[in-house]
Amino acid sequence: MLNSVDFSGRPLHFIGVGGIGMSALAYVLARQKMPVSGSDLRLSHITQRLKENGVQIFWNQTAANINCVAEMADNQLPQIVCSTAISESNEEYEAAVQAGCPIFHRSDILAALMAQHEGIAVAGTHGKTTTSSMLGYLLVKAGVDPTVVIGGEVEELGGNAYVGQGDALVAEADESDGSLVKLKAKIGVITNIELDHPDHYSSLDQVVEIFETFSSNCELTVGCLDCPTVSSRLSPSVTYSLVADSGADYIATDIQQTAQGTTATIWERGQELGVLQIGLLGLHNLSNALAVVAVARLMGVEWAAIAQHLPNFVGARRRFDRRGFHNDILFVDDYAHHPSEIKVTLAAAKLQSTEPLPSGVGRRVVAVFQPHRYSRVASLLQEFATAFGDADRVIVTDIYSAGEANTTGVSGQSLADTLAEHHEQVEYVATLELVQKRLIDTLQPGDVAIFLTAGNLNRILPDVMAAHADAPHDAPSSLELLSGV
Repeated sequence: MLNSVDFSGRPLHFIGVGGIGMSALAYVLARQKMPVSGSDLRLSHITQRLKENGVQIFWNQTAANINCVAEMADNQLPQIVCSTAISESNEEYEAAVQAGCPIFHRSDILAALMAQHEGIAVAGTHGKTTTSSMLGYLLVKAGVDPTVVIGGEVEELGGNAYVGQGDALVAEADESDGSLVKLKAKIGVITNIELDHPDHYSSLDQVVEIFETFSSNCELTVGCLDCPTVSSRLSPSVTYSLVADSGADYIATDIQQTAQGTTATIWERGQELGVLQIGLLGLHNLSNALAVVAVARLMGVEWAAIAQHLPNFVGARRRFDRRGFHNDILFVDDYAHHPSEIKVTLAAAKLQSTEPLPSGVGRRVVAVFQPHRYSRVASLLQEFATAFGDADRVIVTDIYSAGEANTTGVSGQSLADTLAEHHEQVEYVATLELVQKRLIDTLQPGDVAIFLTAGNLNRILPDVMAAHADAPHDAPSSLELLSGV
């Protein structure tokens, strides 16, 4: 970074301000009374929230925006903020470069904000959104009142960012493009390490190197010993584990999982803290909660406050997000797109399906999967093949490219064929429109229908739910009562 971010009053202009990571930063800066503008191509509840907090938004990405922003700031050229999603051929970006505007990646802005606070950076291939959301929520409730910047929306925090009055800043640290090495935090968290972005990394070793640099930049690192890569390749300052004899600083024992959540006894360096209940399903979320306990204790939060508030955290949007319940069918939206994420998410869905129907017939977990990126599917094809064991039925649609060219020849059809070698009930349905029709025609009362994607599959969810909402439905079933929707 040739220039330093100027927070003294020089305007900041975000190209693609409606993105989940970009909008969080824009919101924080706007709440801190800095001049903030941005461009996006469509209105959303996220951009509406930004407008309500004083962000000037342009509904296009053209060269004229740069001059307009400069004119509003007495001809002072704005600082430009971009994410990796903005290409160098973007007209607005090109105009900013030609005008001589300072150009920053969104990670530069986050790093500059973190330098002004007691930074807590939550990193990891999986679980970082849930862990950072849960940690931010707990610290707000416990009176620490941090600023929070996350890659998901949390109802209790009002969205994907919160501006507190305390010294701490909780932020999600993204490894997808390697930019997390810019962050220098007081506490860094590493939930796990896997190869998830083959478009950026050619091997797991490259991913590990990024996390090693991140860890060395943090004053103290909290790491999960249950991840073999973390335990063998890194040396966290503070450790946590769900294995009783792991030797970790924080462990969970007497674990009980139900359709309502998870309960465990929590230990801190050999001393029992007490029993913790969380409403989130799955052992992976208990692990995330244990990371939150470790960080909260490092920050001086009493166990009583942890035990009181964590049970009330309902999760981040699109992380086992119960979207509706119609015709005795529970609809769940989840961001899972990596085989490891799919496994744990479907295991959680299986917990929701354990209550039999009145007829005695078991409930079905119906997994609807939109693969994300050709490079990911091609690199992890065999891992995907065995990730759907807890689904009773799997529907696979075409791959969401995320702008990638298909250089491997992999397709939704070939993925479905590979899955069918390990699973009896797999079908390929090419388009979202056909998937919608198929779900309207074939979902049955009692199903847990879970939509798995980092793409746009969930745009068909409202219409599928509406179709089943018109079907006969009597008194709430036991599954509905358990689902909490």
